Amino acid sequence: MPNLAQTLPANDIGFLRIIASLWGLELTSSDPAEAAVELAEGLCDAELIDEVVSTLPQDGRSVLLALAAENGRMPWVAFARRFGDVREMGPGKRDREQPHLHPTSAAEILWYRALVAKAFFDGEKGPQEFAFIPDDLFIALDFAGLLAEPEPEPVSDEPPEDSAPPKLSKSVESLPAAKIDEDALGRPASPTEKAFPILSGDQILDDACTFLAALRIGLEPPAMRIPTPILRDFLLASHLISATAPRPEDVKAFLEESREKALATLLAGWQSSESFDELRQLPGLTFEGGWSNQPLVTREFLLNILDPIPDGQWWSLPAFVRDIKTKYPDYQRPAGDYDSWFIKRAADGVFLRGFANWDEVDGALIRYFICGPLYWLGLVDLAAPEEGARLSAFRPRQTMLNTPEDGKLSITSQGKIIVPRLAPRAARYQIARFTECEFSPNVDEYRYRATPQSLKRAAAQGLKVSHLLSLLAKNSGGQVPPIFVKALQRWEVNGTEARIETLTVLKVSKPEVLNELRAFKAARFLGEIIGPTTVVLQSGAESKVMGILAEMGLLTEVKADDAQDGSLKK
Repeated sequence: MPNLAQTLPANDIGFLRIIASLWGLELTSSDPAEAAVELAEGLCDAELIDEVVSTLPQDGRSVLLALAAENGRMPWVAFARRFGDVREMGPGKRDREQPHLHPTSAAEILWYRALVAKAFFDGEKGPQEFAFIPDDLFIALDFAGLLAEPEPEPVSDEPPEDSAPPKLSKSVESLPAAKIDEDALGRPASPTEKAFPILSGDQILDDACTFLAALRIGLEPPAMRIPTPILRDFLLASHLISATAPRPEDVKAFLEESREKALATLLAGWQSSESFDELRQLPGLTFEGGWSNQPLVTREFLLNILDPIPDGQWWSLPAFVRDIKTKYPDYQRPAGDYDSWFIKRAADGVFLRGFANWDEVDGALIRYFICGPLYWLGLVDLAAPEEGARLSAFRPRQTMLNTPEDGKLSITSQGKIIVPRLAPRAARYQIARFTECEFSPNVDEYRYRATPQSLKRAAAQGLKVSHLLSLLAKNSGGQVPPIFVKALQRWEVNGTEARIETLTVLKVSKPEVLNELRAFKAARFLGEIIGPTTVVLQSGAESKVMGILAEMGLLTEVKADDAQDGSLKK
C-alpha cells in the first residue's frame, strides 16, 4: 500500500495544515510538496502516534481496528457503509464549514488526521477504490501496539450485592439438550415460528425422472413441484443432460441407483457447480447487463455459515438472515459493490441498486437458498406460524432418505397405466417413452395412457410393443389385462383401426341443392360424402362455402356449438 509521502496531497496546503493542527505539529514550509514530505516524517513519531490515537473517540478507534483486521485496507463502499462517508469539499467550503472540527462520521475523524486514505487498487474485478491506512503509518501503529484489541477488564466471580442471579434468555431456556455452537448466527426458533412444520423429502428424484423422460421424447415437461428451469439447472450441474438432450449412459446409471445415491448425485453436482446460479433464479426479479457474480463462492459461504447450526434444531429464519446482514452483509459482493449489478423488480421495473435494497436481493437470496435448493435436496425441513403463512423456521438434517423403490404399477382394461411414486424410476422413465402422460389428482402416483400417437413416436425411436409389454409384466407382477395386451399387439400389426375426429359437415334440404353446389365452383371445398344431403367440408372452408351459397341465393344457418356436431345447415 502507498506510504504517507505518496498519500498526502502535494497540491493542497490547506488540507496539510488541518492534519498538522490535529497532530499538534507546525509546518515550516508553505510549499505543498515540501510540506507533504515534512508532515509524512512527523506523523510516524511513536510518542505522537500514541498520543493522537489514545485521544480518538471510541468510534474512531473502532475504525482503525476494523481496517487492521482486514490487513489495513477495505473496499471504500463497504468502509463508507459501516463507518460513514467523507464529504467532498473544495478548499473554500472546507474553510467555511471546518469538517475536521465538526465531523459527521467516524471516517471523517480519521480522514482529517491522515489515519485513513483513499486510492484505487487492483481487486478481484479490476481496479476498485479502497480505504486504507498508509503503509508506514500502519507499521508504526502496529509496532506501538495500537492495533490490538484492548484486554477485557477482569470480572469478579462474586455477584454484586443486591443483584438478582443471572437468567438465561427465553430463546436459550427453550433449547434442547444439544449444545448450540457459539459461532451459529441467529437463534433457535420460537414455538410460533415452528408451529406448522413442512417436512422435506426426496421428491426431486421423481421430478427429475419426469423431466428426463419428457426431454428424451421431445415433449415439454408437465408442471412439477420444482420449477422446470431450476430442475434443468440441477440436471445440468449433475451432468445428466447437455444443453438440449439427456446423456443416455449417465441417465441410465442415475435412474438405476438407489434413491439415496441418486440424491447424493444431485447434491454433489449442485454443491460443486459454477453455473448453478441461485441469485438469477430468484422469483420476481429480472437481471440485465453484462455483470457477473460468483455463485460457487456464495454457496460455499452460506453452507459454511449454516454448518454450526445443530442437526434437528429448529432455527429462526428471520433471525438468521438478520445476523448475516449485520455481520457479513457483503457475503456475495466481495467489493461491497451494490450499484453495478442491474437487478430489476419485475412487478414495477424498479432497479434494486444500493445497500437500501439488501433485503430484496441479498436477504431474499439467503431465504431462497434455504427454502429452495436445501429443501428440495432434503437437507432442511421448513416451518411457518400456520398453514399458508410466510416461512419462518428451518431445521437442518444431514441423513439422506433411503426409501426402497418397490411399488407395483397397475393397468386397467382401458389401457390406463398407474405408476406409484415409489415404483422403480427406470421403469417409469421407459413407460413414459411409450405413452402420453395424464393428470393425476394423487401426488404419489403418475398416470399414463398408450395411444396410437405415442406408440408411433416410440416406434420412431426403435422401441417395440413387445418391450412395453415386457416392462409392464415385470413391474406389475404379471397383472396386465389380456384385452390390453391384445390391443397393443393388434395395433403393432394393423396400425390405427379406429379414429375419432371432429368434422364440419354441410346438410342441405334436398339432393338437388348439393348437386347444384358441386357444379357451382364449390367442388374443391367439399370432402367425403356422408349421404345424399350431407357432405364433409374441407377444414377452414366454412366461410367460402357460405359465400358461394349466398351467390346461389341460399342463406345458411350455422348450428350452435353446444350441438357439438360442427354442422352447417342450409
